[in-house]
Amino acid sequence: MSKSFIRSSSIVAAMTFISRILGLIRDFIIARLFGANELTDAFLVAFRIPNFFRRLFAEGAFSQAFLPILAESKANQSDEEVQLVINHITTKLLSILMIITLIAIVIAPIIILLFAWGFYFKADATQFNLASDMLRITFPYLLLISLTALSGSILNTYDNFIIPAFTPVLLNISLILSAVFLSKYLSTPIMALAWGVLIGGTIQLGFQIPFLRKIKRLPKLQFGHHKALSILRKRMLPALFGVSVSQINLLVDTMIASTLIAGSVSWLYYSDRLLELPLALIGIALATVALAKLSNYHAKKDTKNFINTIDKALLYAILLGLPA
Repeated sequence: MSKSFIRSSSIVAAMTFISRILGLIRDFIIARLFGANELTDAFLVAFRIPNFFRRLFAEGAFSQAFLPILAESKANQSDEEVQLVINHITTKLLSILMIITLIAIVIAPIIILLFAWGFYFKADATQFNLASDMLRITFPYLLLISLTALSGSILNTYDNFIIPAFTPVLLNISLILSAVFLSKYLSTPIMALAWGVLIGGTIQLGFQIPFLRKIKRLPKLQFGHHKALSILRKRMLPALFGVSVSQINLLVDTMIASTLIAGSVSWLYYSDRLLELPLALIGIALATVALAKLSNYHAKKDTKNFINTIDKALLYAILLGLPA
């Protein structure tokens, strides 16, 4: 178990490292091409809002609740029942997110007013209007990345950690290419970044589909009620509370920065990205593998390996985290 845990964690850490390095390159390119000004601030707010909900629901509370449910079903039920669980949860998630996305597109200016109210009270309405327009393009990313996170949870449950860990690289590549090439063909060059987010989200989801098909776990639409949906709701609530604290703090920072001079949101974003780098390389890599393995051991009632995994995860987190 120990060797398997180390190997899986190392793979996730390596993929995360590649993604983060590309992310830094992406940020360098954005800063070089567009600077830190009111236009860049507008994009970063339009990008941060779907990312806020993504971290709150898709990669946060939802993944923490869904993965154990899937692991329990995989360990104790037939393949047909496992597929039913995946189908029902995917259908419910897709339905809710489609409604939320459509509403967000319609009321984009109101959302910008709530999340970056400082833009609204500035003398020039250009920044507020641009942020609203870009949010209409970037918000569907929430739908795409949530389905991608669900797909990644399925793959992790079946011990495929490489593909979900590599997937974020595709978004960075999309944003880099959009910033360098697509921006040249648009009347408002920074709009290329918004389109890059949408294109990147589409590519991320499409990238994982063949691997889901390979393990015969590609979700299908299946309406109606399933007991897994009730369990998911109950488990999401405590997870949602735990994840929301740090995200709300970051959101409040953005609200305050929106009232300051042009470029403040950009400076906050770049500093936060540097702060998150060691957390992503160490914490996320260990947590991703640990959650999948703990869920499987819990479903199999394998107490020995369950405790051993917790011990190893904490040990490696301390050994690697203290120097950082």
